[in-house]
Amino acid sequence: MIKVGILGAGGMGNVHARHYRKMSDVEIYFFDPLTDKSEAFAKQWHATPLGSPEEVIQRCDVVDVCLPTDMHLEAGLKAIAAGRAVFMEKPMAKTVEECATLIEAATKANVPLSVGQVVRFFAEFKTGNRLVKNGAVGTPAAARTRRGGLAPLGSRGWFQDHARSGGVLLDLAVHDFDWLRWTLGEVKHLYSRSIGIQTGSGPDYALTTLTFESGCVAHVEATWMDPNGYRTTFEVAGNKGLIQHDSRTNAALKTTFDGKTVTDNALAPQDDPYFLQLSAFLTAVKNGTDPVVSGYDGAMAVSIALAAVESAKTGNVVTPARI
Repeated sequence: MIKVGILGAGGMGNVHARHYRKMSDVEIYFFDPLTDKSEAFAKQWHATPLGSPEEVIQRCDVVDVCLPTDMHLEAGLKAIAAGRAVFMEKPMAKTVEECATLIEAATKANVPLSVGQVVRFFAEFKTGNRLVKNGAVGTPAAARTRRGGLAPLGSRGWFQDHARSGGVLLDLAVHDFDWLRWTLGEVKHLYSRSIGIQTGSGPDYALTTLTFESGCVAHVEATWMDPNGYRTTFEVAGNKGLIQHDSRTNAALKTTFDGKTVTDNALAPQDDPYFLQLSAFLTAVKNGTDPVVSGYDGAMAVSIALAAVESAKTGNVVTPARI
């Protein structure tokens, strides 16, 4: 059995626990300071509550950090110092420097470190990446992504405090920045505009234009202001073709109730992208192999997101920092 300790019983903590529960060789431990959340989490996932983050780290083989972003560095460093494998929910940290610190610590301690860039495990995005890399569209010239829905809240509304969450650019668009870098290569420079940069809190919308070293141009739209529900899209155009995806038109199942339409799919549990992500990390830990998504991948996604934040603040074209 492998003991997995989850720090944080909020939205992502519950998502991860749901999928760990499907794994017969995993025992779930966790810590959350809020009593009501802790009791509900323990009951729903048959998980063992512990008294502190430190107790989780000492008790478990793997530490899964599902805390607010500004708490990632401290929790990650404590787990790494104890020699524990660390799975860090995205975004990896609040700054590029914090990401670099985590990577350096994990490298020196020789412990696995991965980041929850789960979009790489979604079938449509994984297939899109493969097709582009295999030349299905020829030489990529332009790409476009869209992601978002209504604004999340989080424990005590931390998502709405952009000083903590980073708004849509760091918390949400980081998914597409990672997928585009994985698919199209390194970003040369970018330009971004954001409503959240002006307000500092609440709902947010951002549009970022990225130019890649290859010459390809991409537009990334991220929103917490769509009352129609969550939606993802992408398209990649090249000199030989076009690939397109839209979660609303491609969904296998749609359910409408209370004036809302919810899209879902008919994936088997073992094909769910979150299950694939977490099981891939645990397999890497057990086998002593490199995680599918590295700490460097997570850090570069943060670097692109923070470059977009800087661009939105200054109105300038910005080049993402390299680790």
